[in-house]
Amino acid sequence: MIVKIKNLRLRTIVGIYDWEKKKPQEVVINLQITFDGAKAAETDDIKETIDYKTLRNQIIDHVEKNDFNLVEKIASDVTDIAIANPLAKKVVVEVDKPGALRLTDSVSIVVEKERPGA
Repeated sequence: MIVKIKNLRLRTIVGIYDWEKKKPQEVVINLQITFDGAKAAETDDIKETIDYKTLRNQIIDHVEKNDFNLVEKIASDVTDIAIANPLAKKVVVEVDKPGALRLTDSVSIVVEKERPGA
């Protein structure tokens, strides 16, 4: 199974320029986690699946309470938060920084991580 969180819009300090460090900017986070959901489907028990509300709250807490120079760091940190769930086998995270470049909608970074032996 795959659980996805789509278009999580957060505000954080991100950038290398002085003007970027003065006020939070929007980042948009999309992630998907591949996991074995057979037991959750069988038992209908939240303890047997990825609790996406808890995961969302962990991501919000981390991203909004820290400052970053690079979108790459945000994407890597979010990937680490998600793969820390013992049920997670593979995580794919994409972080967009809208308006990062003139004439574009956004710039994004994608990070993938698999649990060893998964």
